[in-house]
Amino acid sequence: MKSEGTNSSETILSRSLAAEDLACGDFVAILHEIVEWPSFFWHCDGQLLPPDEPVRLQCRVADGGTPLKVKAISLPFVFVKEPCGQHKILDVRQHRLVRLSSEYSKPVWKALEKQATEAKA
Repeated sequence: MKSEGTNSSETILSRSLAAEDLACGDFVAILHEIVEWPSFFWHCDGQLLPPDEPVRLQCRVADGGTPLKVKAISLPFVFVKEPCGQHKILDVRQHRLVRLSSEYSKPVWKALEKQATEAKA
């Protein structure tokens, strides 16, 4: 059985960004976060991991895909605004960012912004 459908929109991929490619006004999202743990927390052979070298893990964030608007940049720090109106500072050494297309970010931003204002009321 074949499924036919007309899809007038193209699928757009988010692209990973180098820190130097960030610009104010961009919509970005956190792809993953890098978490560091001291090697003595790691349950491996102590001879495999030097005690002064941290173990780095890539973790997915719970709110991945949420558009964040870049307000200011002073590398390695990026000041962003969330759709709910709150601000936060990201460290690009710890967070991997992707640039979002305006076709995705604008409707999602508006929907989350509306949801946040309704929750406040």
